[in-house]
Amino acid sequence: MSPDDIAKLLDRTRALEAENARLREQVGAERRRGETAVNVQEQRYRALFDAMDEGFCVIEFFDGPHGPLSDYIHVEANAAYAAHAGIPNVVGQKLREMVAEEADGWVELYGGVLRTGKPIRFQRELVATGRHLELAAFRLEPPSLRQVAVLFQDITARKRAEAELQRLNETLETRIAETLAERKLLADVFEATTAYIHVVDKDFVWRAINRSGAQEFERLFGVRPKVGDNMLELLEGQPEQREAVRAIWARALAGEEFVEIAAFSDPGGEVRHYEMRFSTLRDADGAPIGAYQFVYDVTDRLAEQDRLRETEAALRQAQKMEAIGQLTGGIAHDFNNLLAGVSGSLELMQTRLSQGRVHDVERYINVAQGAARRAAALTHRLLAFSRRQTLAPKPTNVNRLIHGMEDLIRRTVGPSVNFEVIGASGLWPALVDPSQLENALLNLCINARDAMPDGGRMVVETANRWLDERAARTHDVPIGQYLSLCVSDTGSGMTPEVMAKAFDPFFTTKPIGAGTGLGLSMIYGFAKQSGGQVRIYSEVGQGTTVCLYLPRYIGELEEADPLGGAIIAPRAEQGETVLVVDDEPTVRMLVTEVLEDLGYAAIEAADSVAGLRILQSDVRIDLLVTDVGLPGGMNGRQMADAGRAARPGLKVLFITGYAENAALNSGHLEPGMAVLTKPFVVDALGARIREMITSG
Repeated sequence: MSPDDIAKLLDRTRALEAENARLREQVGAERRRGETAVNVQEQRYRALFDAMDEGFCVIEFFDGPHGPLSDYIHVEANAAYAAHAGIPNVVGQKLREMVAEEADGWVELYGGVLRTGKPIRFQRELVATGRHLELAAFRLEPPSLRQVAVLFQDITARKRAEAELQRLNETLETRIAETLAERKLLADVFEATTAYIHVVDKDFVWRAINRSGAQEFERLFGVRPKVGDNMLELLEGQPEQREAVRAIWARALAGEEFVEIAAFSDPGGEVRHYEMRFSTLRDADGAPIGAYQFVYDVTDRLAEQDRLRETEAALRQAQKMEAIGQLTGGIAHDFNNLLAGVSGSLELMQTRLSQGRVHDVERYINVAQGAARRAAALTHRLLAFSRRQTLAPKPTNVNRLIHGMEDLIRRTVGPSVNFEVIGASGLWPALVDPSQLENALLNLCINARDAMPDGGRMVVETANRWLDERAARTHDVPIGQYLSLCVSDTGSGMTPEVMAKAFDPFFTTKPIGAGTGLGLSMIYGFAKQSGGQVRIYSEVGQGTTVCLYLPRYIGELEEADPLGGAIIAPRAEQGETVLVVDDEPTVRMLVTEVLEDLGYAAIEAADSVAGLRILQSDVRIDLLVTDVGLPGGMNGRQMADAGRAARPGLKVLFITGYAENAALNSGHLEPGMAVLTKPFVVDALGARIREMITSG
């Protein structure tokens, strides 16, 4: 080979090497571009994989203890997997470790996809988490990878809605039938009820009215309403009734809910009483759109309540009078003794005055005054037992009250009973009605006496008591301080059966005609109303103890002599005039002389007609002193009210010997009115007159 040939061969070789180098560089560049494209595609896939709303995973089958391809492991899963399936951190978890009880079903489904390469779409509940899933699965190629991709989403809410819809559809017919039946029932009740039902909108237009309501409206007002009628327009020709109806419905339509009892008369003049219950009518959003009314005719019920009240009052009065009946013999004896003291003292005074022995008169005056005071106290006590009005409680010294009744009780129980009083030292006061407590004590003593027909021992005992939680629970009262008033006897005692019924009204073990059976029931009511309790402790053949437990009164106890002590009555100012009206001349004389001794000008009248004539004149009157029971067609209160019409602000002092506050016959005492009970101490009368005249 020539040198030229060798040179050419070398050039070609160099050219081929250069071309090979260029080709290698080109292949490297292409490979690098391919790798970059793959990386971009993988990043895009990963971003899409992580951002998907649907759950996505790749599972890889393997041979396990249950056979070939009997389990799989999660090799990849996106973030949405946990949100839809309810299982977190699934990558690396094996199926049979996750949901062992459900594993066979899932292996069968996804195993079929792996074997056949055929994609599937289905719905299935993942029992372990309670999620309903909609799934799609397909095989990843080549089959040798043993991998299946799963795409799914949670459809639990949709499945529940579908189930609920199916249930509603299945029960729709039944519910419609039930609703119709319920509406018919309500309509039947609406029409059949004895209540008168009216439903009215804000323009006073009826939106509903039942048959009985329309009939009663027609009976009262002469026009029959129907739905769509305007209530006020329907009563246009009856302005008085229209205004009454408008006023009461206006309150209900303004949103007020209330109950009111009113009387209406029909065209024939028959008056009926109605209980009207008004309520607000609201729409589905709760906004007021009108009002409705349930009306009941309560005429008969009110009449029956009046009869019951009258019967109860009569029975209570009978019980009180029964107690007074027990006193009659002893009272007659006491009064005869007191009258003997008064009349004897007066005769001796007359004798000594005629003999000129004036220094002996004062002793007889004191005796007569003392007897009169005791008679007045006895009269007050008897009237307190028999009076009808409810008395107000006040702080009471119970030991003093018992002491004041001791002679009366001894007379009542008789000489065959050894009566004893044991009063606790430092006894707390009680806030009670003294007269009702006296009545209760007298009844307990009478019951104790009746339990000892052959005589025995009776003890009235008081004590201070502190009732702790256990004792208060036993006595059925609040924890606290109480005073006890107990009456014990050595009589026949009570069986447990009798004790269980002892406080029942009308229950009595006494023979017919010997008792009303109201004594203990009234004592029980008095104790409960006073905030206390009454308890019976008894054993057959051993006697009985009945104890009243009354709450302690905390405060100052005012001790006052009801008949008055030594009172210095202030004198009158110049020209002050008092009108005295009383049909008893001796009382008029007494009051008039007291007034004149104190410097007042006194004018007398013997009846209400004469008294009213003076009140209607121009004579100066600073105070009217009047008896309550007066002849002349008006009682004292009626005369005073008529006098106040002529003299506004006239001050009135009623004097009465009857314990029931008859001055209230025509209403409660008004400002500037007061009551003084006969008999009274003359100085106390003078002080009261001065007090009333100078009061504002």
